[in-house]
Order: sequence, then C-alpha cells, then structure tokens
Amino acid sequence: MSDPVIVGVDGSARSLEAVVVAAREAQLRAVPLRIVHALGRHTVHPPSTATAHDSTDHGSAAPTLALMADAEERAQTTAPGIELFRLVLPGEPRQVLENESRHAALTVLANRGHSRIADLLLGSTAVHLASHSHCPLMVVRGRSDPAGPVLLAVNGTPTEQTAVEFAFAEAALREAPLRAMHVWNTWSERAYEGPGDPLNAMVTDIEHLRAAEGELLERTVAPLRRTFPHVAVEHRLVRSRTRPALIDASQDAQLVVVDPGPHGTRTGLLLGSVSQTLLHHAHCPVAVIRGRR
Repeated sequence: MSDPVIVGVDGSARSLEAVVVAAREAQLRAVPLRIVHALGRHTVHPPSTATAHDSTDHGSAAPTLALMADAEERAQTTAPGIELFRLVLPGEPRQVLENESRHAALTVLANRGHSRIADLLLGSTAVHLASHSHCPLMVVRGRSDPAGPVLLAVNGTPTEQTAVEFAFAEAALREAPLRAMHVWNTWSERAYEGPGDPLNAMVTDIEHLRAAEGELLERTVAPLRRTFPHVAVEHRLVRSRTRPALIDASQDAQLVVVDPGPHGTRTGLLLGSVSQTLLHHAHCPVAVIRGRR
C-alpha cells in the first residue's frame, strides 16, 4: 500500500477544514487518507502499529465517535471513493503525529484549534512537526486562491532541493503555475536573514549582487524545470525584507512551500524563523519541507 496522507483532527472547525484539504491531496496523489485523533494522554511515541479504537467499542467516548464520523463524511464528500482510515491513539498530538509521519506521504494540520488553549496546542504541534516530521508538513491557514500559483520560497541553502522538488510536484498535481521567489537584501538594509546577505562587508556594487542572486535563483530552479517541462515557472527576484515580502506574495497563492533550513546553525535558526513566521501569518496554506537526512 502507498504511504497515506495523514490529517490531525481535534474537533475544531479549522481541523475539519484541514480534512477537506487532506482529502484533496490524497486524491491528487491516489493514496489513502488516514484521519488521526490524539486522545491527549501523556505517552512517549506510541508505535504506529498500536491498536486504534474500534468505532463499535462501547467504551469509546461519544464525542470522539461523532468527531471521526464528521471528519470521514467531509473527506468522502470532498473526494468520493477515496480509501479512508480512522485512527484514534493515546498521546499528545505532536507525539502521535510525529510518529505517524514516519509512514506518510504528507501530514496535514490546521493552524489553530477550537479554543485559546487548543490554539496554543495546535500552534506548538505545527512548530514541532515543522522541525521533526518525517514527511512533508502542510499547515492549513488563510484562504487558498485556487487560480493562484504554488509559491516556492528559494533561499539558496543546500537542504532546499527537497522543497524545490516538492513545489514542482505539487504544481504539477494541481495543474498550477509555480512562482519561484527569492528575496534578497544587503547587510546595510537589514540584519542577516539568509545566504543573500553579506556577513563581512558592506555592499558597494548592488548590480553585481543582484546578478549573483538572480543566478542563485536560476541555478536552484533549472534542474526541476527540465524534470517538469509542463509546469509554467515564473522567476521573481525581490529586493526586500524576507518575511514581509513572502507574506505579501502569499496573498494570491494557493500554497507556499518553504524549507526551514539546516538545523543546528545560525542560518538554519534564521531561516526557521521565516518558516515559522509563514506558519503564523501567511494568507494561504504553508508546506514546510525539511531536507533529506
């Protein structure tokens, strides 16, 4: 069986919206959808082979049964005929979903829950999975423009090739254009935010730097353009502050794809702050794609 798309649900309206997005993603990929609900008990990484609650078990809580039935109905309405599984497991959401991501093609999660406490919980779950998920993570937020492009945030780090591949593949699945966007600036304009900013000197030749950043963008995207010749690609080179520029560009996009950067380095921490900013402020869903380990 192909690895499924998994989606975490908690009963909030936003998590049920995530089910709709996840069902479409599973349908596009022709893989099963697994709806996962964590009971919230404190366990450490329950195995993915753990026995799920049987929907006929009289000991199951009625609200949980109603939640899973509602989620399943939404998924089947969105993607009729999709292969569907429901899974209720003990443990904190971030632990359960991290474990389930080991055997998934994609994890889908809402950006907030049904209360202020749930908002904080789901927010921490999204941030945790952005760093620890074993598969791509898609966080549902804002409003996706179905006619808009897939927006790829190009940062020029060695780990981002996986994100570039994901963005091209997602654009191909959605039959959407791809907007490859690289934001650059100089050290004198902004504190260091990525590889485009010189660390040791002020820039005196702006045009030379602009040309170098343009070459970085072309070099990053070119190999995948050959692999996906039917995906229309727009190169966008923007001199600006990174986070505000990407948030603004997300307004007319249907998805933003970003690599959080290499872990354990200053660059990784700063690029990670960009991905976390998008998780909280983008105008459309955000996919965080970690580089291959």
